[in-house]
Amino acid sequence: MRSHRTAAALLAASALLVTAGCSGSGGKDADEKADGGGTTAGTPRMKIAMVTHSGEGDTFWDIVQTGAKAAAKKGNAEFLYAANKEGKEQAQLVQTYIDQKVDGIVVTLAKPEAVRDVVRKAVAAGIPVITINSGGEFSRAFGALAHIGQDESVAGEAVGAELTARGKKKAVCVIHEQGNVSQEARCAGLRKTFTGSVENLQVEGVNMPATTSTVQAKLQATPGIDAVVTLGAPFAAAFVQAKRAAKSSAEIDTFDLNAEVIKQLKAGEIGFAVDQQPYLQGYLAVDQLWLHRVNRNVTGGGKPVLTGPALVRQNDADALAELTAAGTR
Repeated sequence: MRSHRTAAALLAASALLVTAGCSGSGGKDADEKADGGGTTAGTPRMKIAMVTHSGEGDTFWDIVQTGAKAAAKKGNAEFLYAANKEGKEQAQLVQTYIDQKVDGIVVTLAKPEAVRDVVRKAVAAGIPVITINSGGEFSRAFGALAHIGQDESVAGEAVGAELTARGKKKAVCVIHEQGNVSQEARCAGLRKTFTGSVENLQVEGVNMPATTSTVQAKLQATPGIDAVVTLGAPFAAAFVQAKRAAKSSAEIDTFDLNAEVIKQLKAGEIGFAVDQQPYLQGYLAVDQLWLHRVNRNVTGGGKPVLTGPALVRQNDADALAELTAAGTR
């Protein structure tokens, strides 16, 4: 009898999703677009926690949460969120949610060794885990059901190829979080396909004035730099300021999107951006946990479910402006 009720709930939820997907967007305000505008599924209530390595003020993770909350609303789930840029503290947050006996955990693996044991502990306790965004190569070994995000090496390679096509010769790849394996993979991928020279520059990402000064000093000391690649959207505006202060002609390019980056793309202040679709990462992670709970579904077949990279150039900016303003891209 229980299986029949579960099947009926799934069919009802599917019907709701189809209805939401087929309805037009006219007349919806930004809040409706951001939360998916759907109706809650009739499946059992569940509690899902997300723990990320976000630093304070990083707008990327706001978009991830927007997607996660939309999926949680659709799946009749309570969504909990916590973040810490330090691996040890991130592991402690995961442990807190294990103690709360949540029904599923979403976690980033920016510093995989720091969270390895606690992720395995969650799995051993019967709590399914989905990893997102970073450290995908460690996900399966840690016992996670799936990894959702972009392949950071592939994303870096796409940037290197684009810089080569733009005729750039000397690039700086700015790492704003020491020890973050994903950021290191991006710069390594860039180096692999870029025909010019690449130098990594380590900055103190939690201190934006210091970061801006470091990039400005680098541009002033090395006039031959013609491309600066930032690994996070919040740094793009700061690097544009650093370029102006240094009176440099270097092109500023960035990973990730937000509303400000779209404005800068339209104005020609940024050459291009790499979109890994953070809304999709949050949405798919929560939805995967819901699907696993009600139907034992698993996506990816042991391989990462890729959400990027997609290069966004100046002529793409108008099409994405409304979506970034709504917090979904």
